[in-house]
Amino acid sequence: MLNPFPDLLTYGLLAPFILRVVAGFIFVNLGALVFKNEKERWLSSLTILKIPNPKMALKVLGAIEIAGGVMLILGLYTQIAALVLGLLIFAEAYVEYKDPLILKRNFVFYILLLSITLSLLLSGAGAFAIDLPL
Repeated sequence: MLNPFPDLLTYGLLAPFILRVVAGFIFVNLGALVFKNEKERWLSSLTILKIPNPKMALKVLGAIEIAGGVMLILGLYTQIAALVLGLLIFAEAYVEYKDPLILKRNFVFYILLLSITLSLLLSGAGAFAIDLPL
């Protein structure tokens, strides 16, 4: 079957750009929530999961989410950031699955972010990135 809009395929590198910028802002927001509004819920969940030193783990979690989000926005080491953030989102989805009252996010949210990070891992940064495709 023919593509109904073949001229739009010229802009194929904009799709990863849009995905990585949106996901980057979402991860920066999630990292900020870890330090502010959701701090107590995260501490209780990390304590329930028997994570050693939950306060330090919480700081590392928030820092990784913010740094990874900024890396996605800039297009810097996009595939590495997407891999790390994808694993982190998978872990958060597991925490949400174990106790749905902890974070109060919809499971579809995690599937969406996981699919975006997987797409960026496979496709690369796209246009307007510091990363250069080889």
